[in-house]
Amino acid sequence: MRVEEEIEKAGGTALAVGADITDRGQAGAAVQQTVDRFGRLDTLVNNAGLMLIGPVVGADTDEWDRMIKINVQGLLHTTHAALPHLLAAAEQDPRRVADIVNISSAAGRRAGDGYGVYNLTKFGVKGFTESLRQEITQRHVRVGVIEPGGVSTELASHNKPEVQNELITPFFEQTEALAPEDIADGVAYMVTRPRHASANELWIMPTEQL
Repeated sequence: MRVEEEIEKAGGTALAVGADITDRGQAGAAVQQTVDRFGRLDTLVNNAGLMLIGPVVGADTDEWDRMIKINVQGLLHTTHAALPHLLAAAEQDPRRVADIVNISSAAGRRAGDGYGVYNLTKFGVKGFTESLRQEITQRHVRVGVIEPGGVSTELASHNKPEVQNELITPFFEQTEALAPEDIADGVAYMVTRPRHASANELWIMPTEQL
């Protein structure tokens, strides 16, 4: 069942908009469609991401380009398009606060062998998040970052077989990974703080992950 169908079945309201966020126009159109449907925008969660890991020496640089486009440029496009609506929402009842949550990674906290360009993108997300937070926090748009460790999603499956065999499969065989719901819980916590409180950074790790 598609996510929006699950939400509606549970009594909620949902809108699914397909877009390639690496295209500035499509990212902006997706934000505008959302505002047109619901009348306002209170929260942006930048969750789209790509993890293609492996050595820098001899790397397929097309993979680098794809990561930078999605992890960095895509996040910038959606954020830029959403900001006017979020700033407006922060001035309106009932909440008088709005939120941006950027999903980074534990790879945005510490670098690792084989994670070079992925590290670059996620360190970049963290730096951008903090800079934007300082710019707009006094206008009551809160900007925070979540840094998950290993999560059981399809993210790792995009890698080449040799990378999966050497770097990914052993980790998931030895570690009880996080569930997507663990990250969703973190997002929910951040965006439901009272107006006077801002949770700016949340690092969520599997208990067994070093």
